[in-house]
Amino acid sequence: MSVVNTSNKLRKKAALTDTAILLMITIIVFVVMYICAVVFIGKGFAKPQSFLNILNENAALIILSCGMSLVMITGGIDISVGQVTALVCMACAVHLDFHGGNVVTSLLIALGIGLAFGLVQGFLVAYLNIQPFIVTLAGLFFAKGMTTIINATQFNVENAEFQALKAVRITVPGLGSTNKAGKYVPAHVEIGVIVALLVVIVLFVILRWTKLGRNFYAVGGNNQSANMLGIDVRFTKFMAHLLCGLCAGIGGFVYFMHVGSGSPSHASGAEMNAIASSIIGGTMLTGGVGNIAGTLFGVLSLSTIKQIVASLGLDEAWWTNITVAAMLCIFLLVQSVILSRKNKK
Repeated sequence: MSVVNTSNKLRKKAALTDTAILLMITIIVFVVMYICAVVFIGKGFAKPQSFLNILNENAALIILSCGMSLVMITGGIDISVGQVTALVCMACAVHLDFHGGNVVTSLLIALGIGLAFGLVQGFLVAYLNIQPFIVTLAGLFFAKGMTTIINATQFNVENAEFQALKAVRITVPGLGSTNKAGKYVPAHVEIGVIVALLVVIVLFVILRWTKLGRNFYAVGGNNQSANMLGIDVRFTKFMAHLLCGLCAGIGGFVYFMHVGSGSPSHASGAEMNAIASSIIGGTMLTGGVGNIAGTLFGVLSLSTIKQIVASLGLDEAWWTNITVAAMLCIFLLVQSVILSRKNKK
């Protein structure tokens, strides 16, 4: 038993070291990219509002990516989160405009949809041992069908209470810039950014300082070893998918507050962006290694490189896709090097 405990301690220490290395690489890459954008592309990137706009545009993606990271740390995947986001937007939009709903009941609907997908998919993956990719692929198609059933056309929400909430901006003290007219304009963020940062903090605490968080890493590192240590592997996987579903519900409502409309095409490809952000942030596809802070910087890095490509005049979609593919290849290569070092140990 002492040999098993010693082995587990060494493996845990190595995993934490790998997580720290990948986090450091992600932060350095983001800082270098942003500095290069400021120096070589334009001083517009140096304005505080330019950086905050990245957060405003990607608050929902941050939340979805954090949920995705939890599942990936346990060795799973969830490709339904993008379409769940679209379903949340459409359900909330129809509820507000066609059924006389309010913001509170819309939020409850969003959370309910996210939890429902998390519960069902988590049960199928954890307790029936069905592959996560197959389960969440079915969830993707189900959410897509339900979105169209609720309403097949795009429309803007006209509910006054919701529009007032959507228009709220939070001023960031000490940050701002002077416009061409010489007027000082304070920097601001949307409510969704505050929600996203709170989700990052809560999930970071869960992974860092709770038993459930340690179990996520243990299960993702090695299922058999986790079983030998008395960890309930099934429950741990179930909780990962449940939290991911909850994040999809929260992220869906944040996305809804940002766009202010319902559409079957909303958040198209968001699941791929969430996976890419998690990988860039240092979460390994093989499980056992990852960090929520890294995921945050992964989203920022992904968004920054897209803005850089657009600023260079390469507006065609394929240039952005090629650049993102190149980034993913580089980070996967780094992960494979770290994984091989881990296996040697």
